[in-house]
Amino acid sequence: MMTLKNYLLFGLLIWAAFSCTSGQADKKMEKLPYFNLSGFLDLELAKLDGTKVTKISEVNGEESNSEKAYSLQEWKEEFEAFYSADINSPALAASYSTETEGEYLIHRLLPEAKGKVKEIKIKYLKEYPNSISVRMTEKNLFFSSSTLAEFYMNLATEKIDHYSIETSQKVWFLEPTHIKISGAVK
Repeated sequence: MMTLKNYLLFGLLIWAAFSCTSGQADKKMEKLPYFNLSGFLDLELAKLDGTKVTKISEVNGEESNSEKAYSLQEWKEEFEAFYSADINSPALAASYSTETEGEYLIHRLLPEAKGKVKEIKIKYLKEYPNSISVRMTEKNLFFSSSTLAEFYMNLATEKIDHYSIETSQKVWFLEPTHIKISGAVK
């Protein structure tokens, strides 16, 4: 026969179990204020694990070509510029305007807000992102940097088709560095 103490303990354990799982489900269902760029990349790059890319890299005018099969981790490193452009953080929750222009969803940094990501532009085709471009700039007394990164989807294969990342960096007292990377997924 269960005593009152055992009933209370059992009830408390059941309540604790349900309250923990309910909170986790709520977090997963939480709506983000802006396009979930990191989540989208995680899904799309997982499709490319082990896929070859033909890549052209240019640093200050010196060009090199390569072809290589990338692991998922290497794809994530290649797309680091896009991951660093994710604006879904509590600190940036009210820093961007969100507009739609035709098939584009555009997040723009508000004039009074501070942030390195100036604009994210997502082009939709058949309710799925067809291309994404990101524009970032960073400046302080000693350093300035600007980046334009874009990638395009292939609707036939439903995978990333090609991408480009162009960055210019200037450190005080040094010559500027210009880097351009473009890749075509095989």
